[in-house]
Amino acid sequence: MKELAEPIARLVEELKRLPGVGQKTAVRLAFHLLRQPAEDVERLAQAISTAKQSLRTCSVCHNLTDQDPCEFCRSEARNSKQICVVESAQDIVNVEKTRRYTGLYHVLGGVLAPLDGVGPEQLNIKTLLGRLEKHAVEEVIIATNPTAEGDATALYLAKLIKPLGVRVTRLAMGIPMGGELEYADSVTLQHALDGRREL
Repeated sequence: MKELAEPIARLVEELKRLPGVGQKTAVRLAFHLLRQPAEDVERLAQAISTAKQSLRTCSVCHNLTDQDPCEFCRSEARNSKQICVVESAQDIVNVEKTRRYTGLYHVLGGVLAPLDGVGPEQLNIKTLLGRLEKHAVEEVIIATNPTAEGDATALYLAKLIKPLGVRVTRLAMGIPMGGELEYADSVTLQHALDGRREL
């Protein structure tokens, strides 16, 4: 006899595909969802479907948005002389939580990882350089994760950007080596922004 009915087993398998969700958590989530009223589950499914269908990447900074250009790129209140370069759109949320950064953003869409087949061509580097050539940007803050790939990407970007006469800084203290912005709290990110350094 099977432990789980086929529809539950299928739901568990789909939930396990989410980041950080193993077998036990997937089973717990599946049974939690099944205990909820049908309208709550339908609302969740609809929210996921709507987000997937209505979001696209900003043509300027590659952030996820429902309007193009995104809210940050459209805002006249943002400091257009600073661009914070991040790996993913989720990192923007984390930097914004600090309430200290008021510049613009650029989402790379990952980091250099030659062993995984990710080179400069797979990242949004050309559009970043295009922005720097067209606009009077004074500083690029590289906020890639402090991993080997993140550091390599930061150094690569610094070599491309410095000849354009733009100051290049990197998030410094506060984020441990091997840590990721996704798991950093806002106070830690504040210290990292305040302590950024030249590359």
